[in-house]
Formats: sequence, structure tokens, C-alpha cells
Amino acid sequence: MPEPSNDRRRERLAVWASALCAALYAPLVFGFFGRLHHSLDLFAHFRWHLAVLLALAGLFALWSRAWSIGVVSLAMAAIAFATTQGIAGMPFSGPQRAAFQAADDSQAVYRLLHLNLRYDNPTPERVLSLIGRTHPDIVTLAEVSPMWAGKLKLIEAAYPNPLICGSDVRVGGGAILSTRPISGGRCFDRGTFAMATVNLNGRSVDAVALHLGWPWPSDQWWQIGRLAAPMAMIRSPALVAGDFNAVSWSAAVTAMAKAGGLHIVDPIGASWFYRRAPAWLRPWLGLEIDHVMVKGGIIVRSARILEDVGSDHAPVLVEFSLGRELEQGQPVQVVDDAF
Repeated sequence: MPEPSNDRRRERLAVWASALCAALYAPLVFGFFGRLHHSLDLFAHFRWHLAVLLALAGLFALWSRAWSIGVVSLAMAAIAFATTQGIAGMPFSGPQRAAFQAADDSQAVYRLLHLNLRYDNPTPERVLSLIGRTHPDIVTLAEVSPMWAGKLKLIEAAYPNPLICGSDVRVGGGAILSTRPISGGRCFDRGTFAMATVNLNGRSVDAVALHLGWPWPSDQWWQIGRLAAPMAMIRSPALVAGDFNAVSWSAAVTAMAKAGGLHIVDPIGASWFYRRAPAWLRPWLGLEIDHVMVKGGIIVRSARILEDVGSDHAPVLVEFSLGRELEQGQPVQVVDDAF
């Protein structure tokens, strides 16, 4: 039997490349319509992963001379990836973004550290060491299990009168620690939502620690509905930090931001990755599901991921200042208006 010609090989490769691109189109497009059905929002979590795969498939299509498929695939990949970066004017890119601003020597700079502790973290000493080294003014925590409630007593001298919610639950609830006075602490939704007012040099700031459940088919959207009322209670200025179990451009995070009139601090970076996998892969393959949102006169200076401390979530550190007093409902400076 004669060997197939190079043209025949290219034709076969073009068919395979076209099929590969078509297979990636569906899940990528589904993720843009999470507001229509909660199951579709699940695909949004992997949008940038799918965009990268589609770009590679598009290059393969061009190489195999499937020109139209290759060009369309590269264009779709570029647009999809852009929506994950909060580019101004880009639709489907999630909540409004809070603008980063350079430090001003005339304003005090505060620190907020957020971390999902993981209820059974085998190395709690690494978490306590991180808090001691970074010395944040406010700490928001998720999965504060009974074990963690005991461990946090070791830093009560630096963080007196903490608000700890749901610590009697096996997986644990939320907690707010602060070096500054805390008042008006309240717990909602079995401890997954902790809210308190922190006094920062005479300015009252609402702080919230929250932990959403897993996406569809789990109970995430039912929880979003239950938390609509507490989210609406958040006053300006405010900081909301938590494990949302959803990426910043998802319909779930958009719904939470709208419920509280909040703007997301983004981009921060991938914060979750399978904890038994190599940590160096997290920035490339992990998911950005731990977020900080702001409201009112919060000026965001910087936001970054810190080193691994034994949880499957990485710590998030945000530096911020308090701007001039704003009227209730007046927005912070934002990067874009896209929803």
C-alpha cells in the first residue's frame, strides 16, 4: 500500500485540529452564560485554562492549514483571556475593579491578611509565624475549626477580642482578628459570614470574612441567596475578604459584589491548588478563588499572594489606606464598568 502524500497527512491533521478546536468552543462559551443557569457558571472557573488550550489548538490548526478555524480559535482565545484580566470595556469580565493607587506619605497604610486556614492544616505554626512576620492590622480567616480556635489563643495578646464564628462546626467558620478595637460583631449562615466594625485611628471600617460553598451542583447559589441580606448591611467604608470558591469573573462573584455594592481587588493571582501537587504549579494551573472586595473610601495600594503555609489556599495580603469620607453609596475609583 503506498504511503499517503504530505498533502493527505496535512488534510488529516487539519480535520483533527478542527475537531479539537470545536471541542474547546463549547465549554469556553458556556462559561459566559453563568447567569442563565448555575451549571454554566462552573465552566467559567476554567476560562483562562480553556483559552490557553484553544490558542494552542488554533496554532495547530494554522500549522495544518485549517486557516479559518485557526484564526477564529486564536481570536476567541484572546477575547476569553482578556475577560479574565479586568480590561476596561471588556464585557463578561465580572465585578467592577478597584483601582490600585500609589502610596501617599500623608496617609497611613494598613494591612489585611486573608487565608482559608484549612480545618485540618497539619502545620498551624507556619500560619501563626506568617501572621507574626507580616503583622497585619486585620486578619480574615475561613475554616476556623475547633482545632484552630485553640491555636488562635496563642496570638490573643497581639489580636485581642477576636470575632470567631462557627468554630464548633467540624470544618469551622469565619473569623476576624484585629490589632485595633473591634465592635458590633455578628455571625450569619452557620458562621460562614463574620462581620464586625474595626476602628482604624478613629475611622470605622466594616470588615467581613466569608466562605462560600462549592459551585453547582453543590449549595453555592443557595448560600448566595441567603447572604444577600447580610451583604446589603455592609456599610462604607468596608473590606470583604473570603474564599468564594469562584473566580472573579464568574456570575457567582458578580452576584455577591452587586449584593454589597462592592468592587473587587483584582488581579491578585491563583490562590488555590491541589495541595499534594507541586506548589510551583499553582500560579500556572491554580484557581483564583480567594478575593478581597472594597467599598467606600478604601484606597488599595497593593495586593499579592504570599508563601504556602500548609493549606490548599495561599494567603492574600492587601495594603490599603483610608481616603476622605464618602457619602453612603458613592463608589470608589474603578478601572471599568464592565459586568
